[in-house]
Amino acid sequence: MSEVRIFLPDNSVKSFDHEPTILEVAESIGPRLAKDTLGGKIEGNPEVLDLRTKLKDGQKVTILTQKNAESIDVIRHSGAHLMAQAVQELWPEVKVTIGPVIENGFYYDFDSPFAFTPENLVQIEKRMGEIVKRDEQVVREDWPIAKAIETFEKMGERFKAELIRDLAAKGETTVGIYKQGPVWFDLCKGPHVQRMGQIKTFKVLSLAGAYWRGDEKNAQLQRVYATAFNDKKELEEHLHNIEEAKKRDHRKLGKDLGLFHFHQLAPGSPFFTPKGSIIYNQLQAFMRDKYLKYNYSEVITPQVYDVDLYHQSGHYENYRENMYFTKVDERDFSLKPMNCPGHCVLYNSERKSYRELPWRIADFGRLHRYERSGVMHGLMRVRTFCQDDAHIFCRYDQMQTEISNFMSMLNEVYHALGMDNYKIFLSTRPAKRMGADDVWDRAEGALEQALKGLNLPYTINAGDGAFYGPKLDIMFIDSLKRPWQLGTLQLDFNMPKAFDLSYIGEDNTQHQPVMLHRAILGSLERFIGVYLEHTAGHFPTWMSPVQVALLSITDRQIEYANKLQAELKAAGVRSFVDERGEKLGYKIREAQMQKVPYMLILGDKEKDNGTVSVRLKNGTIIEGMPFPEFVEKLNHEIKERKLESVFPVPVKNSNQEAKHSSI
Repeated sequence: MSEVRIFLPDNSVKSFDHEPTILEVAESIGPRLAKDTLGGKIEGNPEVLDLRTKLKDGQKVTILTQKNAESIDVIRHSGAHLMAQAVQELWPEVKVTIGPVIENGFYYDFDSPFAFTPENLVQIEKRMGEIVKRDEQVVREDWPIAKAIETFEKMGERFKAELIRDLAAKGETTVGIYKQGPVWFDLCKGPHVQRMGQIKTFKVLSLAGAYWRGDEKNAQLQRVYATAFNDKKELEEHLHNIEEAKKRDHRKLGKDLGLFHFHQLAPGSPFFTPKGSIIYNQLQAFMRDKYLKYNYSEVITPQVYDVDLYHQSGHYENYRENMYFTKVDERDFSLKPMNCPGHCVLYNSERKSYRELPWRIADFGRLHRYERSGVMHGLMRVRTFCQDDAHIFCRYDQMQTEISNFMSMLNEVYHALGMDNYKIFLSTRPAKRMGADDVWDRAEGALEQALKGLNLPYTINAGDGAFYGPKLDIMFIDSLKRPWQLGTLQLDFNMPKAFDLSYIGEDNTQHQPVMLHRAILGSLERFIGVYLEHTAGHFPTWMSPVQVALLSITDRQIEYANKLQAELKAAGVRSFVDERGEKLGYKIREAQMQKVPYMLILGDKEKDNGTVSVRLKNGTIIEGMPFPEFVEKLNHEIKERKLESVFPVPVKNSNQEAKHSSI
């Protein structure tokens, strides 16, 4: 073989007389790097590669160690195998299935003749530690399909044998087998560590039920969740966030704050209380203001359609398992799962000229999608919801501008809500899709061109596009560093063709428009759940169900409190008077539990002087503020939808509340 030249990130070159593995390149640089190598990345390929991957002439490689953030997937991937080995060393009768990496960790599903207990999790983690101390070598072998099936069947590992048969049906002739030490091995494509001792910090977290391949008709399994990090500090931060997430669970906060309820008579369909409805309506009003700024028109479309509509749109063939059906006058109908087909009908109701495009329409219509009972989760996964949904019909030459406007609008909305940390994913064609490949090539290229033109960083999310077109998925990272997919922009050449949409061009002939599907908050139900957890229930004042609590110190101030509340109501401020004969400290704690942004503490001094003492969320108190001044500042904060208080924060006097309490 002729010389094989491998380029390093600094453009230096390493030469070999064969195609070297990533580890061999590391060894050629130095023994310390080789010892620490966990994997590698080739320029132009976002995938993290196994350190045993052979490199071709001219490729540029980055060696990954624990110093590289991308290496954590290798650690976690190997951590899943580490956990499976520990389980089978403890209980050889337990069978293994799959163990993928997930966000912030990994899990492994086991077929066990007995139910795991919390005590078993402690045993598993202890055995994992023992295996790591043995620091056994990890070796990859490629086995012929027939050998792999025969071996796993003899071991009684029927789930692995089933997976291998599926690979054979797809045309695979060999499978990857990773051996950990002299005895234990598992089916996997990698990547994995060199030695088990490279997995430094891990924690077994919890148990859950699961079904083989996610189908409730299949065998029920036991899922063990765990995580691994490159250092102890990161693990401790993650464990802290897990505990914090339990406190912030939107289902708990929703109940504590009296925002929404669920009932068995309407599974997966939330009941929003008056307080919860305020948040819902405020979000819609916020988006309507943005619609006005960005030239959207709001429309109202039907809830129930003849299924012929969904045959035409492609939803029946690609999405019917998520739809609800009924019969009306002997015709088959469906509740609408999304607005786009109806918007195509509306577009076709009048002939369009090129001068009328882009045509932007928004719809807060209620949608219904079937979700299995096992996957429903509070507001995060429901069967009925509303989106800040909109569709843009535009000329091809307008598309880049519309994508740019969408990103500007999204950035404005997220910034106003304190959600500046988000990532962009370009989701490409799925296996189950409509339309020709050349149409998909055009659509995917247009989205990528727009992102590059805006100089926005993005990640390719292969195969996760909608069945009718590629999309941008906006992944918001919350205050606990958890990702949530909220906003989306989907580029669609297929549905305009399916509905024969057209406009009269400048050349006086018919042309097909491009259709952009877009949402910024996404499902309002899900968004409220995410935002509750992100803020721990501390909504900005403009969104808060109750904006001001008036706390009288004694009965002598109740009349004054009611007078002020009437003035607040006239000014459009949501407030309540706590008239209970409780101590001030108790009333303050109650208002704090309800996350009320402002408390007005009213004693005799305030009543006599026509002033208020304003208690801010951080506990500081502004004494003796004229009431009209308070209302003026508060109205400014609400009208401008400020995230933070507009009131000046004085140096807090620790005796203030005690002084009020003693009155």
